[in-house]
Amino acid sequence: MHVHNRLKDTMNLYFAIFIYAAAMTVANLLLAGSVATWGRGAIAIVSPLNSFFLIGLDLALRDWLHVQLSRIEMLALIAATGVLTYLLNPAAAHIAVASACAFTAAALVDWTAFAKLRGHSWLVRSNGSNVAGAAVDSLVFPTLAFGALMPQVVALQFIAKVGGGAVWSYVLRKRVGADQASAA
Repeated sequence: MHVHNRLKDTMNLYFAIFIYAAAMTVANLLLAGSVATWGRGAIAIVSPLNSFFLIGLDLALRDWLHVQLSRIEMLALIAATGVLTYLLNPAAAHIAVASACAFTAAALVDWTAFAKLRGHSWLVRSNGSNVAGAAVDSLVFPTLAFGALMPQVVALQFIAKVGGGAVWSYVLRKRVGADQASAA
């Protein structure tokens, strides 16, 4: 039974890493493709949707991965998703770089907040750290990606990321066994 549980934990970890990398990469490519196809006006539509569904997932999943991986492994995973975005669409290089910078800065803030909330429930730790991470990511990403401070986009992204992160934190608590993370 011990070997079976260890295998299940390993499979959950690999699945979580895959979903994390896929969500971030797909979010980057969707945004880059939308802007390339429809122009900068697409940002106001695609960005909040990406933020809720894909980046909200990444914020919540990152908390679970923070417990499972070392800091170096987590930073490598964030950087690898930026490289993957670039390899899949070199025209999206500015999006990949902005995303990797924003996610790295947000991950550091998220990790610090998550660690400071040790002893609280999974939902408190995840959502508390997601608010901090979403604030940094929502400010840094569009500013770097599009070369201008866009207050409406920042606000919409922040609201969508916090909302999406809350939904995904709840789902992960139920599905991935993330409730064990509050003890770590």
